[in-house]
Amino acid sequence: MASNRHLGRVIAFQTLYEEEFRLDASDPKFDLDEVLKRNIERYKNMVDDTDFIIELVHGVDDKKDELDAQLQPVAPEWPIDQISRMDRIVLRMGLYELTYLSDIPTKVVINEAVELAKAFGGDNSSKFINGVLGTIYKNNEAKKETKKPAKAKKAAPKSTKKVAAKK
Repeated sequence: MASNRHLGRVIAFQTLYEEEFRLDASDPKFDLDEVLKRNIERYKNMVDDTDFIIELVHGVDDKKDELDAQLQPVAPEWPIDQISRMDRIVLRMGLYELTYLSDIPTKVVINEAVELAKAFGGDNSSKFINGVLGTIYKNNEAKKETKKPAKAKKAAPKSTKKVAAKK
């Protein structure tokens, strides 16, 4: 059975969505690990990379405030708490993957986030997700470029021509 990370992201999304919904409703019985286990169990015959799902769910949950702080400047007209729950969770997941799971190509992360937005979000969710994550990627690349040490200018190559001696 091949690993299906797209389905893994769907499971992670569903788990994180339920977490936020139930915590907003002040559900005292909510247990993230129980919900995660139940959601993985539901798809156990279709996904085998459960470590990826667990890492994604716990990573996003643990780094939620940090992720939100990174997202806010990129979409300043949308305070984090005013972004739809679905979009907010997909953005957190995408940013977590971009930041902490370096083995996944950037284009794959952004494309997967856009696909989740198309499947679960509103009419403009996919464009919003693509724009925010794309901007974060471009900003990160620009930061990397400015941190690179300046290359030293190469000395002009010495001429190998011999100067003819005057007679």
